Amino acid sequence: MSFLRKLLLPFSIIYWLITALRNLLYNNGIFKSYAFPLPIIAIGNLSTGGTGKTPQTEYLIRLLADKYKIATLSRGYKRKSKGFVLAGSDSNADILGDEPYQFYSKFSTISVAVDADRKNGIEQLLSKTNPDVILLDDAYQHRRVKAGFYILLTAYGDIYADDYILPAGNLRESRSGAERAGAIIVTKCPPDLSIQAQNSIINKLKPQPGQKVYFTSIEYDSAVHNSTTSLMVSNIKTQEKILVAGIAKPQPFFNYLKGSNDTIKEYADHHDFTAAEIEELKTLAQSKIIVTTEKDYMRLEGKLPQDKLFYLPIKSRFLANADVFDATILEFVKTSF
Repeated sequence: MSFLRKLLLPFSIIYWLITALRNLLYNNGIFKSYAFPLPIIAIGNLSTGGTGKTPQTEYLIRLLADKYKIATLSRGYKRKSKGFVLAGSDSNADILGDEPYQFYSKFSTISVAVDADRKNGIEQLLSKTNPDVILLDDAYQHRRVKAGFYILLTAYGDIYADDYILPAGNLRESRSGAERAGAIIVTKCPPDLSIQAQNSIINKLKPQPGQKVYFTSIEYDSAVHNSTTSLMVSNIKTQEKILVAGIAKPQPFFNYLKGSNDTIKEYADHHDFTAAEIEELKTLAQSKIIVTTEKDYMRLEGKLPQDKLFYLPIKSRFLANADVFDATILEFVKTSF
């Protein structure tokens, strides 16, 4: 821990007391949690971001969408709209936020909604689309709604067992919050992570009886895409290009694509590109292509020349026991009706 982080430890104690009291009030029914008569799965983390919630939510959509009527509900981080919004043909990243708009753009058979008040959002979805299953994106700390199944994500190399409460660390609540999880997924692992290394992490996490720990890696697509064209990564690897990322922990994205002469443009997570930044990217890309993340593409599409802008899709891939995880989720959904 850095010296500055150590100085912040007294404030972490205050933060811990506040979050612990809040959880205690919910656990004892003093603050009310609302349950609903359908399967609800919450995907989230204990830390402040960068754990791969979006690819994990997409994994669940792919698992369930052929069998059930699915809806996703997010708060719509950094969107410019207010209240409940159900995605439609006039939606964009400004209205929904980049991640929900990504869900809407990729999966035509599901309902996508945003609402900071998850209880109201669920009630609106039930009245407007009547889904079979609701996936709550980034809702692990949203105690006002009681999900039937919680999936807790923690990133390899930055697991919650090694972290501290804000502001000395990056945890939104105490490590004991992990006890609510039905499954714990260690994300962004090296694809060849050994069983010995996996067991070492499990020992650190100390899962509760019945809690299963899974390990996933990020699987990058072999091509970059836009609405009309795809280019093989192997063909553009040595081509001089602009790489743009406004996500948490973008280094693996850069490492996968970059060549020796590439221009790297890194921004804060969920970055709202200014007019000046768009003009800068246009100037840089006069004789080059721009490759960005799928989330950033949702914000940049239509603002840069279509033939210059491409995105790299990613997926969550289980290192082992994907069949066990799938069966657990399917059984939960089946028995929750």
